Amino acid sequence: MKPFIEIIGLGGGDINQLPLGIYRKLTNADVLCYVRTLEHPVIQTLEGEGVSFQSFDAIYEKHDQFDAVYREITEVLVEKAKANGRITYAVPGHPMLAEQTVQLLINRKEVEVEIVGGQSFLDDLFSALKIDPIEGFQFVDATSFQRHHLQYEQHLVFCQVYDAFIASEVKLALLEDLPAEHPVYIVEAVGSEAESIQEISLVELDQQMELSNLTSVYIPPIAKEALSHQFHRLKEVIATLRAPGGCPWDQKQTHETLRQYIIEEAYEVVDAIDREDDEAIVEELGDVLLQVMLHSQIGEEEGYFTIDDIISSITEKMIRRHPHVFGDKDATDEQDVKKLWDDIKQEEKGEEQESLLAHVTKGLPQSLLAVDIQKTAAKVGFDWSESEPIWEKIYEELEEFKAARKNEQFDAQELEFGDILFAMMNLGRYYKINPEIALMRTNHKFIDRFQFVETKVKESQKSWDSFTLEELDVFWEEAKALEK
Repeated sequence: MKPFIEIIGLGGGDINQLPLGIYRKLTNADVLCYVRTLEHPVIQTLEGEGVSFQSFDAIYEKHDQFDAVYREITEVLVEKAKANGRITYAVPGHPMLAEQTVQLLINRKEVEVEIVGGQSFLDDLFSALKIDPIEGFQFVDATSFQRHHLQYEQHLVFCQVYDAFIASEVKLALLEDLPAEHPVYIVEAVGSEAESIQEISLVELDQQMELSNLTSVYIPPIAKEALSHQFHRLKEVIATLRAPGGCPWDQKQTHETLRQYIIEEAYEVVDAIDREDDEAIVEELGDVLLQVMLHSQIGEEEGYFTIDDIISSITEKMIRRHPHVFGDKDATDEQDVKKLWDDIKQEEKGEEQESLLAHVTKGLPQSLLAVDIQKTAAKVGFDWSESEPIWEKIYEELEEFKAARKNEQFDAQELEFGDILFAMMNLGRYYKINPEIALMRTNHKFIDRFQFVETKVKESQKSWDSFTLEELDVFWEEAKALEK
């Protein structure tokens, strides 16, 4: 016969709420009774009547993580059950509500577990707070939760807010989403004579002296307008803009009409980064995200894909292409990572395409497309390993362009000029210079210098025609000197 553990729920209140049958089990001297904690009014009353219990309060002091606490308690209980054949284990509230040790015991195949008694404190909690859970209710273990799982538009209750440390963890998580002065409610010992509800500001949550196993924290539903920083709110706004009664401009957009904007917004992000303007980076990245959301909303309306498909696709791709992080592959440096990435990409494509250039991104700006073409060709060795031949190619293309200027028509000149640019892209690639960023920086530099020249002309109160190019160039050199 398997060792037997009878798990008893102590309820959420005091001894007056304890059923007679449970009282008799707890006072049965023939069976060893263990309790997760002595800090419960029922246990305290029974101890006053001479009943003794063995608690696991000391284990809480040994570990920094609650998971380790619960696992050690479970191991001790299993060993005690094996040694004694039968034991009793008592926990606050109901054993099946927010009791990790109970779940761990249920999963242990070498012992038999039976759940008896225990009144959930939720009924008393709903009555004390005067809330109806059908409006939406989320019950969260304060010792183990993820902030992004919190549903603020529902009634939100944190249980097991044992002490100031846990209260601080809850507070810090909530402060990511709510203002410091947002009201929260400390609920203590609901259903008992000691029941109390105290309203405080969020920032005060970990400053309360009286926190115990019977402490919960309640946050009333929050209006969606106060949650603009959350992803679901953005999705809702975009859907509203596209819906009947929304914005006429947004309603008319298609994947095709939006193409130009995603390119423009990406360049504006790069510009903000170059200016080291954090506020602008936030704004411009928001504009890029807007484009993603508009495309996903259009896809959802047409029945082809949703934002969930987009997120799922990129999440799975990142996991799949990083086996050195999420799998059993090894990668010690950037080159190893790049090789893994390329190998996995090739596997995903299946059979080799008839052309290596079949999958270059045709929609790229032409300078970036040139680099992409060159990189693809370089993967099979069609590339120079030194810079000198690239320089020679540039000089060769310059001479060919000069010749075309003398002897050829415009079409030939245009082609030769393109060859010069292509060769220059190759040189930039060799030196790891992104041509778009390099040209963008030069454009900005020219704008700044020319605006300085404009200012000087205005200050002179003369017309542009009254200056020679040499005189204007003096202003230009001044601008260059100021940059240094």
